[in-house]
Amino acid sequence: MIILPAIDIKDGQCVRLYQGDYAQTTVYDSDPVKVAVRWHDAGAKWLHIVDLDGAAQGHPVNIELLRRMRASTHAHIEVGGGLRSMHDIEQVLEAGIERAILGTVAITNRILLQEALDRYGDRIAVGLDARDGKIAIAGWRETSDVTATDLATELSALGVRRFIYTDIARDGALTGPNIEALARMQAAIMRSTTMYSLIASGGVSSLGDLHMLAAMGVEGAIVGKAIYTGDIDLFAAVHELER
Repeated sequence: MIILPAIDIKDGQCVRLYQGDYAQTTVYDSDPVKVAVRWHDAGAKWLHIVDLDGAAQGHPVNIELLRRMRASTHAHIEVGGGLRSMHDIEQVLEAGIERAILGTVAITNRILLQEALDRYGDRIAVGLDARDGKIAIAGWRETSDVTATDLATELSALGVRRFIYTDIARDGALTGPNIEALARMQAAIMRSTTMYSLIASGGVSSLGDLHMLAAMGVEGAIVGKAIYTGDIDLFAAVHELER
C-alpha cells in the first residue's frame, strides 16, 4: 500500500483543516515546498496536494507554488482543488504533476469528466468526499443529495478507474478511518469494474490504522494531521507498509 503524505495549501502556507472547515485552520509550515522535500526525504513516493484556495475559488490559485514543489522533489505528485475546466486540468498536468484529482465536476460536468478521461486516462482520479454518506462539493462547503456509493458505481461505468474517498467527519480528527464506508465504496466500484484503485483518506491516526487499510486491499492511504503531530512517523510507515 502506498502512503501519500497530504500537503494542504491555503494562503501560500501548509495547513490542516478540521473536518474541512476553513475557519478551523492550523498552520504547520509557512513553506509548502520545504514540506514536500521533507516528506520525500522521509521516503514518500507520492505526495497528495490540495489547493484549498483553488477549491474555494473554483479554479487553481497556487500554480506557481505547485511548479516550485515539482522542481524541488522527485516524488510523484497528485493535485486536487478547483479543477473545474479543461484549462485548469491542463495547467496542473503541464506543470509536471502526475495526477489531477477532479471532485465537483464529477457531479456538475460529466462532459468535462469524460473529455479529461479520454485525453489523460490514468492521470485522472476522482475525489469522492462524503459527509454522512453524501457527496460534498465546492470545497466541501455544499453537500449534494448524491450518495458516494451511487456516484462511484455510476462513474465506474463511465470509465473512472481511480477513486480517492474522504470521510469529511474523520478528516483532521485523528479518530481512525471509516472502514465500513470504505468497504461499501469498494463493493460499489467492484460492481462496475474489476479494474479499479481506491485511495483512502480521513482519520488515519496510527500505524495500526494503516495496517488495517492495507488489509482491506486499498491502493493507498493519505495521511495528514498524524504526520504533522508526530502520531505517525512517516519513515517508519513507508518502511512497514511499502516494503
